Amino acid sequence: METLGFLIDGFGVALAPHNLMFALMGAFLGTLIGALPGLGPANGVAILIPLAFSLGLAPETALIMLTAVYAGAMYGGRISSILLNIPGDEPAMMTCLDGYPMAQQGKAAEALAISAIASFIGSLVATVGLILLAPVLARFALTFGPAEYFALFLLAFATLGGITGKNPVKTVVAACLGLMVATVGIDSTGVQRYTFGTLELYEGIDFIIAIVGLFAISELLFFIEERAGGGKKKMVVNKLKLSWGDIRNVLPSSIRGGILGFIAGVLPGAGASLGSFIGYTLEKKVVGKKGFFGQGDPRGVAGPEAGNNGASSGALVPMLTLGVPGSGTTAVLLALLISLNITPGPLMFTQNADIVWGVIAALLIGNFLLLILNIPLVGIFVKLLSVPPMYLLPCVTMIAFVGIYSISNTTFDLYFMVAFGIAGYVLRKLEIPLVPVILGLLLGPEMEKNLSHAMDISDGDWTILWNSGLAIGLWVFAGVGLILPYIVGPILRRRMKVDAAATAGNPEGD
Repeated sequence: METLGFLIDGFGVALAPHNLMFALMGAFLGTLIGALPGLGPANGVAILIPLAFSLGLAPETALIMLTAVYAGAMYGGRISSILLNIPGDEPAMMTCLDGYPMAQQGKAAEALAISAIASFIGSLVATVGLILLAPVLARFALTFGPAEYFALFLLAFATLGGITGKNPVKTVVAACLGLMVATVGIDSTGVQRYTFGTLELYEGIDFIIAIVGLFAISELLFFIEERAGGGKKKMVVNKLKLSWGDIRNVLPSSIRGGILGFIAGVLPGAGASLGSFIGYTLEKKVVGKKGFFGQGDPRGVAGPEAGNNGASSGALVPMLTLGVPGSGTTAVLLALLISLNITPGPLMFTQNADIVWGVIAALLIGNFLLLILNIPLVGIFVKLLSVPPMYLLPCVTMIAFVGIYSISNTTFDLYFMVAFGIAGYVLRKLEIPLVPVILGLLLGPEMEKNLSHAMDISDGDWTILWNSGLAIGLWVFAGVGLILPYIVGPILRRRMKVDAAATAGNPEGD
């Protein structure tokens, strides 16, 4: 009953006219961003963070808008997957396997509608899971001491590569880079570290500047390099012919995918890619020989779409309750919270209950808004994708520069943002992931503070770090998370390539 009361209060926040307006705007922009191949939700949220600051939005409004962008981007990733066979982001890759064959058979509208409905169901299932699980986990997290929090942060870094990560070694390198950047500034004892006498570095490096540079500016550089040739080819969507029987056919797949996706999202380092993969794999197992997966089976669209959207809501659970992001996009949202002087974690449910429950209520409302947007207005999104980069690039660049300048009103931050953008471009060229860099920058100071606190309590005795059953459990999970990518990761990636190759070799389902 207490949770229900908080949720009702959250609806009071989410249904405020201005919050509702920004949720709708975020859902629309997120869908468009997700549909653009290569951008993805993390880049989309990073690009729009400066907009939230330049508009002077209240913390709950900014978080509601950017969470809607996150959800919308997960929806939008399916559009280019189905119509062009080009995933909007990595989790949408599995949607290509049956979505594109459906489009080739003249069923593009049906594939887009089914994917929107499955995304809605998956997100709805996961949001309900978030409502039920988050308060319980937050109460459990109140038992954590500094040693347990240090082990928890270690677990977050150990699972960064995820079991679908491409190169765990590069992930570790990226996390170390982030931790190194986090040491810049004046530490808790008043000692200057790596400031080089520059006054602007005394307080450390602003998370938002680093995020916008690494994600948004580096993406702009890639955009210029790879897509400067003009608009994309024209995409045609047939008239929608979807019956209630078609919806009933994919309903079980959507529910199963949503549940699996939520579980994958809650697990640190797993994320939407795993949710999408296991959603598709389970449907192939359940349906068996009765299905025609890889040839345009609607259940092959519904399962992974529900899985990746369920994972996006599930990833909010560790971020809100423990202060540890469950995905790259939630790492960006975590930076937003910290920059707004809001401390994520168990105390957030008591100290900032209106914000937490407002965002959760907004997720429920946003799912309905996205369903309304993504079925009748999909033609508009398709047409917007053909806008040449020469018009898109100046708008995105303007948002990033104006937003960053509005935070501190200094050109130093603009130079720093560009420097991070160039660094992000180089790292991506070397195939070093950016999310671990951001996570190191975000969690590094808290990790150091908890380590220092633990050492003060124990008079320098290092055994305090594994002196409780909970801490030992976290250390064990961290060890498993560090080793698992080397064992399970190659198997999953090989299975995904086999499925994709099978579909490419038989695109018409002959």
